[in-house]
Amino acid sequence: MAERVEASSVPEGENTIEEREVGAMWELEQKLDQPMDEEANKLNNMYREKGLSMLMLLRLSFQSLGIVYGDLGTSPLYVFYNTFPDGIDDSEDVIGALSLIIYSLLLIPLIKYVFIVCKANDNGQGGTLAIYSLLCRHAKVKLIPNQHRSDEDLTTYSRTVSAEGSFAAKTKKWLEGKEWRKRALLVVVLLGTCMMIGDGILTPAISVLSATGGIKVNNPKMSGDIVVLVAIVILIGLFSMQHYGTDKVGWLFAPIVLIWFLFIGATGMYNICKYDTSVLKAFSPTYIYLYFKRRGRDGWISLGGILLSITGTEALYADIAYFPLLAIQLAFTFFVFPCLLLAYCGQAAYLVNHKEHYQDAFYASIPDSVYWPMFIVATGAAIVGSQATISGTYSIVKQAVAHGCFPRVKIVHTSKKFLGQIYCPDINWILMLGCIAVTASFKKQSQIGNAYGTAVVLVMLVTTLLMVLIMLLVWHCHWILVLIFTFLSFFVELSYFSAVIFKIDEGGWVPLIIAAISLLVMSVWHYATVKKYEFEMHSKVSMSWILGLGPSLGLVRVPGIGLVYTELASGVPHIFSHFITNLPAIHSVVVFVCVKYLPVYTVPEEERFLVKRIGPKTFRMFRCVARYGYKDLHKKDDDFENKLLTKLSSFIRIETMMEPTSNSSTYSSTYSVNHTQDSTVDLIHNNNNHNHNNNMDMFSSMVDYTVSTLDTIVSAESLHNTVSFSQDNTVEEEETDELEFLKTCKESGVVHIMGNTVVKARTGSWLPKKIAIDYVYAFLAKICRANSVILHVPHETLLNVGQVFYV
Repeated sequence: MAERVEASSVPEGENTIEEREVGAMWELEQKLDQPMDEEANKLNNMYREKGLSMLMLLRLSFQSLGIVYGDLGTSPLYVFYNTFPDGIDDSEDVIGALSLIIYSLLLIPLIKYVFIVCKANDNGQGGTLAIYSLLCRHAKVKLIPNQHRSDEDLTTYSRTVSAEGSFAAKTKKWLEGKEWRKRALLVVVLLGTCMMIGDGILTPAISVLSATGGIKVNNPKMSGDIVVLVAIVILIGLFSMQHYGTDKVGWLFAPIVLIWFLFIGATGMYNICKYDTSVLKAFSPTYIYLYFKRRGRDGWISLGGILLSITGTEALYADIAYFPLLAIQLAFTFFVFPCLLLAYCGQAAYLVNHKEHYQDAFYASIPDSVYWPMFIVATGAAIVGSQATISGTYSIVKQAVAHGCFPRVKIVHTSKKFLGQIYCPDINWILMLGCIAVTASFKKQSQIGNAYGTAVVLVMLVTTLLMVLIMLLVWHCHWILVLIFTFLSFFVELSYFSAVIFKIDEGGWVPLIIAAISLLVMSVWHYATVKKYEFEMHSKVSMSWILGLGPSLGLVRVPGIGLVYTELASGVPHIFSHFITNLPAIHSVVVFVCVKYLPVYTVPEEERFLVKRIGPKTFRMFRCVARYGYKDLHKKDDDFENKLLTKLSSFIRIETMMEPTSNSSTYSSTYSVNHTQDSTVDLIHNNNNHNHNNNMDMFSSMVDYTVSTLDTIVSAESLHNTVSFSQDNTVEEEETDELEFLKTCKESGVVHIMGNTVVKARTGSWLPKKIAIDYVYAFLAKICRANSVILHVPHETLLNVGQVFYV
């Protein structure tokens, strides 16, 4: 950097020949080492959600029942038992608890989530990491600085611009001002993510155990261990079937949950009419005040049980990607919400007259004629609700991996129809062991309920904090509206949180332990990932050094194509210099491949690859940036490899066509490869209306001319017949020669060159840092999947370059 400053600061008239050469080389390096802004070209066909007919909306609303509401719908199985774990003293307490349940469902799932939070989605994707991605696009808060202006040209990179001096602009400036604020934001996001992973363990445990508890209700003499054993068998079966994917049995989900809601709604109405219609007075909020006045501290602590009535709300938000928001709103407002209210009112009516059945209020209130059908449907609904949470955990882990916050794990795509249906074998077995441990250890629903409530309320608090930033930076809401939303949300959620604190020693510590372990893993992995990227940036090779080596790079150029993987979107990686220093030979064609994830849910295939030439044509060196969203999955290596080389061939054709006078002294040509054939045809048609000079001017000025695939490119012969070039033969010869050379190299073999980096703590580092890097990160790096496995690189074509760096 110092040499660059000196070279540019000397007056031109005082430069010697050597200084002018250095200055020219610096200018050339600056030109070559810039981000690939010119290669990125925004498509005009922006995504717009098409209008849906009412019939289609009703159909989608029905389908959403099985995916979105399975977890929330099974809450009536265990709410009243966890609210009154020590029994019911006064019938009026049941009315007060029912009033709390009614207004909790009204304020949190209905108003806050369905009509406000669900609108804060990233192109349909929900969850804390999706919100974080949305914030990363509106403010520079990402700690891995691998984003460039070219990324903003993506079709899916939607964002709004804040007016200068506005409250949103000031908030953005404040957030970007200090590094610790960015870190604090990431910690908050990771905390919410860890709690959602905890939900993946606790939801199946409490749902399945509560459903199977119906066996004992009908057989009072049965041992509780048998119920636990049956629950564990169901859990093992549930997790063992995950590798098949939900696509195989997903068509059963919606009917099961539909029948479940109809059953609990009808049973609730039956109990209201049979036992006590006066429970409907609970719709008056006055009974909430009377409940706390009468029970005092015990009433406040019982909020931990009331909280379970809104569990599954975060899963609702995380699963909104599968359906239009309007369909979800219709399903909840006109079907799920009324059925839940009827179910809770029915149980309350039964408990008013049968206070002794507080432990099994749900099954005890079911008429004998439908008991066993209800038991079967309840078990099915518990499995469906658990399945939705487990699938959501897979998606969360996938997003965390894409953000560099979680060790690389195996991701299996289980459906050819639906992109979001994935399976993580490693996470699956961890969740299964966690569920079995929780179910076998606690046995009682109340203890698992305490743990579940703690996880749920912490996720809600995290979502509220992130929503404040969304309302300011993305929606540009007036600060008064933000204040009202924040006050009401925190008032309700902090009340619940203050109640679950009293139950930390009664099971509430479980999600905290799970979150602590997950947060440690994520924090250490992310810290090492950031340091590795900074190492790559600071140790990258100077372009002046590369160009000074000459066309052969001072090496033996062997036949074949070398794909050098790097995290850098600009510059030459350190592993390249390390490689050629130890082995003075390199392939005839070298492509620096940067695979990076962006804070978007997906990158369209036609916008995935950016290609650029490095140095003169005789160097045969290129750069390719492959961009992915957090929902995208890598395909097999041969597919990735073929697409990359196809884009490279397309780039060569377009480059030669657009610069017909180019020769070996041309140092850089920059074009993107991603538009459609129609653009090519239109361009040629327009050129027919201009003379030779206009044609040349038009082609030389087009920096972002693009085509979709090699098959759709108009051939050189067709262009020759349509557009007159003074050097047509030269263009065709150059293109043919280079394409033939590329084809020959591909036939000789493609080798994937990847860095095998070992990270160690510096001598003299603090003990916590040494433990985190030398032990925790080293262990995680050893057990997680290698980059070559994630990218599906065959072992026979893999070449690892070892390097060690200290942090």
